[in-house]
Parts: sequence; C-alpha cells; structure tokens
Amino acid sequence: MGLGEVEVHLHHDRDTRSTLREKFEGTLASLGRHGLVPRVRGEDRWAFIHGNWCLANSRADGAHCGVDDELDLLHELGCYADFTFPSAPDRTQPRIVNSIYYPSGDMKRRRAHERGRPASVGDGRMERVLCMQGPLALSLRQGPGLPLRIDAGALTARDPATLSRLESWIDQGVSVRGKPEWVFVKLSTHGAPEREADSLLGAPQRRFHEALAWLGKREGFRVHYVTAREMYNIARAAMDGRLGDPFEFHDYEIPPAARACQA
Repeated sequence: MGLGEVEVHLHHDRDTRSTLREKFEGTLASLGRHGLVPRVRGEDRWAFIHGNWCLANSRADGAHCGVDDELDLLHELGCYADFTFPSAPDRTQPRIVNSIYYPSGDMKRRRAHERGRPASVGDGRMERVLCMQGPLALSLRQGPGLPLRIDAGALTARDPATLSRLESWIDQGVSVRGKPEWVFVKLSTHGAPEREADSLLGAPQRRFHEALAWLGKREGFRVHYVTAREMYNIARAAMDGRLGDPFEFHDYEIPPAARACQA
C-alpha cells in the first residue's frame, strides 16, 4: 500500500565475503522487484541492522557473522547507514555510545566500528557506512534486584516504553555534533509476536505516545516520527549545516523507494 519503508535485517553465521555478498544481492533483488529499495543514480541505497548485533564479526568466536570486512562490503553494495546498536550488555557492544559517527581507519578490519569520527556540522559525507546509534543509559530499576539497570532502548512486553524511559533517552543527546537541538531517539523491537503485540500495539504504547506529546508541549520541543531513511537524511542535512524544520529534509539525500512514493 506504500505505507511503510523496508530496510535489511539479517541473521547469518560463519559466512565468507563471497557467501554474504550472495545473500545481500539476492535479498536486494527480491526487495527491488517489489519497489522497496531506493535507488540513486541507478544504484541500490539501503540501511542495515545486523542480527545478534554481530556487525563486522563482533564476537571473538566468529559466530553469527564470520566476515571481518562486512562494513566494507555493505558500503560496496549501497548501504548508507547501520542501525544495529546499542547492544549492551552483550559482548558485541562497541566502545562508542550515544553517537552518530563514521567508523575510522581500515574498513576491512574486524569490528571496524569500534573507533570513529563523530558526524559534525560542516562535515561532508564520507565514503563509508554511517553508524546511527540509539540511546544507551543507566536508569533506575523498578522492583527487586539491583537499583540500576542498563537501558538499551529495546521495547518489550516486560519493558515497555514509559515517560521516565523517554526522558532518559532524550537526555542521552544523540545528535550531530554542533546541532544538539536535533535529538535522535532510535528504539528497537523484535516485531510483534503474540507475547509482545499488546505492549507495542495496545494500551502501553498508546500511553507512551500520549506522554511524548505531553512532554513535547511541556518542554517546548517538536516531535517528528521518521523512518530509518528519513533519520539518515535529517542527520546528513545537519552535517551540511541546514537550518529550519528538520522534517523538511526527510528526503535530503536518499529518496523514498518507488513503492513508498505511491502513498
């Protein structure tokens, strides 16, 4: 119906660059036949989330990936941004947190995203995948156990979105350096299986969006709901020093896919 946008989320294990390339190319071809992949100058442009958080062979044992130079391959095949992290407390969590950044150094090395250069106003687009992280915070735990917990922005039936979590996510200030007034809050779910559906589609989520609207009115900020592609485009506009309403730049660099254009 043209109501949503589709990116690539892949769980894979002990691949080589060659076998992984085959999987990506097959997936992109299938999505492309349905008009779900944006194209720029005749090339596919898409975003990525790695299954099990194992981007660029992040686990020492090589499980759930196997390809050290995955970031290099992603860029070669037209991936413009990675949305995998945060993953704490998992071992795959990189040392960089609450950031939008370009990995630095050799993109063919394992865990190349461990080091990077923050995206900043005045920066141009680099020829590599932009890493766009969600908020990672310490927050108070409700109920028994330790008083603090790690909040990695995952929405589940046991841990639905709440006003207190929202305030914590905003406080992490994920933004383009030099443009702190444009704050990005990227959350994650694992879809809507029965055990999660009510928290994502029912009363808890409705209460969350009502709280978001109330907080925006109280604090004087505007809320923009965006897709992964639109989030990337707005970040790129910030890097280029654009002013005004950020949603004016939701198609700034990567256009919508053909199917989305029908809406």
